[in-house]
Amino acid sequence: MAELGFAVTCSSNMNRSMEAHAFLSKKGFNVRSFGTGDKVKLPGPAPDKPNCYEFGTSYDDIYNDLLKKDKTLYTQNGLLHMLDRNRRIKPEPERFQVCKEKFDIIITCEERVYDQDNHEEATIGAFMICELAALLSGTEDLDNDIDELLHEFETKCQRNVLHCVQFY
Repeated sequence: MAELGFAVTCSSNMNRSMEAHAFLSKKGFNVRSFGTGDKVKLPGPAPDKPNCYEFGTSYDDIYNDLLKKDKTLYTQNGLLHMLDRNRRIKPEPERFQVCKEKFDIIITCEERVYDQDNHEEATIGAFMICELAALLSGTEDLDNDIDELLHEFETKCQRNVLHCVQFY
């Protein structure tokens, strides 16, 4: 089977999708990551004061903006560390809705999947996504085997995978 193309998405292309992107890339998978929200939203100084950026704003620019706003806060809450990781992977968050590329597998990391959207949960999710990617990449006939592979994955991980198989 030819190498599968993977896309991983979350709301802002910051934490979950980027952690999975980094992990899958290190394992040799053909992967890109995206956000699906209207804007890139990051926690701010208060729950009702998020930091919002347009997709396409570079990770460097976001990093420097947060550094200027409150270096201590954004170091303590891990945002600067996360942005530093992100800018080593790709230049900027990308919005899935404007991408023209076709992918064999699209994996979404919705917030409701995790108890919290933090680095630890993103890392656990990245391991699971990598395991799923390896299963799907290891078959000669993905079209026929996908239901069985997803069931195998669900059983092993003891999690339900909401999925939709589409052929085009």
